[in-house]
Amino acid sequence: MSHASLLDTALAAISDVYAAEDRAAARETARQLRLAMGCPFDTAHQPCSLDAEIRACLAFSTLPVAQAILAAQDFIPWGINPVAGLMTEQAAAMVAVCTLLDPDGPIVSPDFRLGLLYMRPGSYYPLHDHDADETYVLIAGSALWTAGDDRRWRHAGEAIHHPSHMPHAFRTGDTGFVALWRWSGDINNHSYRFLPDP
Repeated sequence: MSHASLLDTALAAISDVYAAEDRAAARETARQLRLAMGCPFDTAHQPCSLDAEIRACLAFSTLPVAQAILAAQDFIPWGINPVAGLMTEQAAAMVAVCTLLDPDGPIVSPDFRLGLLYMRPGSYYPLHDHDADETYVLIAGSALWTAGDDRRWRHAGEAIHHPSHMPHAFRTGDTGFVALWRWSGDINNHSYRFLPDP
C-alpha cells in the first residue's frame, strides 16, 4: 500500500473518532480531515527518537484507529512538544507530539488543531491549562488522568473533554499511552501555561 493510502486510512480512522464526539467543533474537525484525504502533504521528517516505543504502545491496542496509525507510522511527522520551551529538558523528553491539522499545517486549518501525543511509561505531565477547548481520546495504553476535580485511570477507547481553562494533567504507569487531541475555540498557543501542582 502506498504511503498516501496509509495516511488516508489513518486520517479516515481519526476522523471517525471525532465524528462520533457529540460536539459541533469535533464534527467539523472530522470533516476537515476527510477533505484532506487524497491531498498531498509533506511527509518528510526526521525520525523520532521514541519511534520504537510509540510502535510498541500502538501494537498493544486493538482499536482500528491505533492500528491505522501504526500502519502509517513511517509517515507520521512526530516531533517535539510545541510547548517544550516551557518545560525542563527532562520533562520535554518524556513526550512526542505530532500535529496533523493546524493553522500552519501540514493540513491547514485556521480554526482547529489536531494531532497525536505519545507519553513514555512512568512519566508525569504537569498540571496545565490553555484557552482552547480540548478533547483527548486515548487510543493505546492508559494513564491516571486529572481533569479539573476528576482524577481516575483512563484507558484506550476513552475520551476526556477539557473545556477552556480546565486544569489537567496525566501520569503513566507501566505502559505509556498514545492519544489523539483536538483543539477548538481560541486555539492560540501563547495561553498555554503550567500551573502550581499540589
